[in-house]
Amino acid sequence: MIVVAERCRDAAVVQLYIHDDSEDFHLPLPAGKLRVGDHLLFYSRSAEEPTIMVIYMGNRRVCTSETVKRAASSAARKLQVEGFASAYLMPVSARIRTLFGIPAEDWLTAWAEGWLLGNYQFHQYKTATPEPQPVYLQVDTGSFSTLSVQVMEQAVHTAKIRAQGNILARNLVNEPANTLFPGEFVERIVSHFNAAEGVQTCVYQGEELVQHQMNGLIAVGAGSAHQPVMLQVRYTTAPELPLLALVGKGITFDMGGMNIKNGNDISDARMDMGGAAAVIGALDIIVSKKLKVNIVALIPIAENVPDAKAMLPSSIIHYPNNMTVQVGNTDGEGRLILADALLHAERLGAKQVIDIATLTGNVGAALGLGIAGIWGDEQMSAYLVEAGEKCGERLWPMPLMDEYECYLHSDYADINNTSSLPLAGAITAALFLRRFVAEDMTWTHIDMAGTSQYKSETAYAAAGASGYGACLLADYVAARASCRGK
Repeated sequence: MIVVAERCRDAAVVQLYIHDDSEDFHLPLPAGKLRVGDHLLFYSRSAEEPTIMVIYMGNRRVCTSETVKRAASSAARKLQVEGFASAYLMPVSARIRTLFGIPAEDWLTAWAEGWLLGNYQFHQYKTATPEPQPVYLQVDTGSFSTLSVQVMEQAVHTAKIRAQGNILARNLVNEPANTLFPGEFVERIVSHFNAAEGVQTCVYQGEELVQHQMNGLIAVGAGSAHQPVMLQVRYTTAPELPLLALVGKGITFDMGGMNIKNGNDISDARMDMGGAAAVIGALDIIVSKKLKVNIVALIPIAENVPDAKAMLPSSIIHYPNNMTVQVGNTDGEGRLILADALLHAERLGAKQVIDIATLTGNVGAALGLGIAGIWGDEQMSAYLVEAGEKCGERLWPMPLMDEYECYLHSDYADINNTSSLPLAGAITAALFLRRFVAEDMTWTHIDMAGTSQYKSETAYAAAGASGYGACLLADYVAARASCRGK
């Protein structure tokens, strides 16, 4: 919880320190290179004195909203560990605009969003230890003298919407496979949007998948006890606008199918629905903001597990665009179900489509764990990259190398689902998906496999799902809606 109020006596006071080469201002933090979010606690000596936390914010000239978010998250997590119930934010009020180079309202939104995310823990199934309690934040009205109380409250409200969308995505990705299987995933999403104004949900399963020739989804889910599902969630508040489809891969557990994965611990295979969670989190933000848009979320959902009925390597899948695909490897299942969603987007009349998926380990090898890859339409990609730079969910444009399409050659079908070479796996996956995009549709593909989770606990985030993509997609939609409104 975050409130705009006067300070409570027992709250820790959070002060900020930002480095400025032009000023003689020093802080007694530990020696060595400081990182954003590094802090120093001055504990109170009596009930009359507050405990003061000083947070390092980096250099003024490179301070961004993401810097603010990470510093706030670090502060919240540290105070939570220290057992504080509340804190009182007291930035350098008179100079906040000049010190941080960010409009005060945007700065406050970023701080509040980071604070809420820093308090996040996924401890639903822990019984041996008490649940960590969130640290409530009070924002000093006097420290933001350029803003009215109403504007401050709106800034905090915006932060709550954004954080809730990210947390929705995190909670879905963190769930274990035995509690979030395809049917349960659908029930949760339908229930979540049930009362939302302007939202309509449609569930395709069983015979409906056959009628719509969603054969990739049928094949991938054939080995599971849980039926595969195509979930469609439409939000239309401006029907005159071109329809934008947001497509998210929803493999609730990826055992690799008959090309079974191996390893000492493959529990992260439950996180192969990070793209689906990103789309749902983004839609939650969009709906909460009541944006004027015309959007459909398409979520193909399945388990990819081995069984007597499971899809076999060498199987041929027929798609309704007259494309046949040979399954060279059943662990390349994501692109098979995304193909169904892309074709369904065309069927619905979508003019723009963004698909997002934890699609290849190859993209992590290329870009690491801090940035996702993006392919497709250059202008749409540029807008998404810009949105990602602002919200901290970064993207790097990657090439669609036409000459690499030969790697997907099949002797028995039009195309193979995996490359014949161990190289350029993320690029060939994007080339595969392009085969299922209508010619008149603007398309981009985001491979977020490296960014879907924090592999270990950090100063600003708990280990587990990152919620990557929720704010990125929502910010892109909001920015384009704003441009259309001008």
